[in-house]
Amino acid sequence: MRSLRRPLPRRGASGHSRFLFALAQCVPFALALIVVGIEFSPAHFLYTGPLLTATPALAAVTMGPKGTLAAAGLALAISVATATHNQAWGTQQVYTNLTAILLVSLASVMTSSAAHTRRQSELDQVRRIAAAAQRVLLRPVPARLGPVRMASMYLAAETGAQIGGDLYEAVQTRYGVRMIVGDVRGKGLPAVRLAAAVLGAFREAVHYEADLVEVMNHCAAALQRERAVSALSDRGAGSVGADQVEDFVTALVAQVPDLATVQVVNRGHPPPLMLREGEVRALTPASPLPPLGLEEFVTGLRSEPENYPFTSGDRLLLHTDGVIEARNRDNDFFALPQAMASVHDCAPSEFLEQLHQALIRHTEGSLADDVAMVLVDRLDEESGDVPHHTVAQPAGSPGVSSGSGTSRNRTARAAMSSSSPPPL
Repeated sequence: MRSLRRPLPRRGASGHSRFLFALAQCVPFALALIVVGIEFSPAHFLYTGPLLTATPALAAVTMGPKGTLAAAGLALAISVATATHNQAWGTQQVYTNLTAILLVSLASVMTSSAAHTRRQSELDQVRRIAAAAQRVLLRPVPARLGPVRMASMYLAAETGAQIGGDLYEAVQTRYGVRMIVGDVRGKGLPAVRLAAAVLGAFREAVHYEADLVEVMNHCAAALQRERAVSALSDRGAGSVGADQVEDFVTALVAQVPDLATVQVVNRGHPPPLMLREGEVRALTPASPLPPLGLEEFVTGLRSEPENYPFTSGDRLLLHTDGVIEARNRDNDFFALPQAMASVHDCAPSEFLEQLHQALIRHTEGSLADDVAMVLVDRLDEESGDVPHHTVAQPAGSPGVSSGSGTSRNRTARAAMSSSSPPPL
């Protein structure tokens, strides 16, 4: 399913924009240098007053108050220096130029300061709204849910952004702890809308659907409805939307019941990684399935949750492709399994922070894609860390059997020890 993943964004466009902005900031100082060249050359008879007067005004367009003040000071210094060099003190032209520079500089600094304050206020408001939206859409997972300890982390690739197309959630239900991690193909507000639709469907379906596959089907149906609404809105507005074939979501739903196991339904998403006794294993699906939104290209789509051992002391990492596809300057991908194996035993939040630091070092702080990670620790039920309880589940539910938690753990470990995925 790798061909269905979104391509890495090109950094050339953003770099070109930064270059043009930096070039625009150099214009006022370039004018000042031109004036110096003219005034200290045989062509000093040319009138350069308007060029110096325009220097602080141009600086106010692309710089803040400090940059504008620096340009104004430079213009005044050049005006004084050229008047002294040309022995023009006492003439009306010199005093007129100085007066004009002072007035324009004062107006430019005041304008730049007011614009900076207004932009900062608007930015703060946008950040507050984004933070509120993130708390609703991507709230941190609880530190403890049933038989597991958890931690989550979200890193936005775009500077100043707090939410994007990556999604995650963890919920305690009567069927066990259920989690989802997903990645919307695309960026911006359309990706956020699709992520919100999938998360809303998951949060509702996990509480009444015993079948984990049906939970995923509800998410797929919500995605289809949101795409249809977006298409109608685009046509009503007279705009041409993107090809809906591209509006898909890679998603993975996992369930941790009282059994020493984890059940996974994977729809085109990077497989989770299991850390057991210092060895990292990928829970790769036996039969790859298409992402949500691409069901029409597959006939007879039906799957069952895949079961993997998840015993006391194991760690499970759910992540998006922004982690494994992060590259360094040599175009090498981030080695997530090796990074997991190198992290010392610590709390889930500290574990994710160490992975975060390793990722930042690898990319030198420049992420090309959003990153979402959820770490799950299986606690030792037999030692008393987790109270013994029986999960109320319908007969025949996936991964459910009768008996006490202790006996079920022993049975699951013995029956599923041969189903461990191969090490990476």
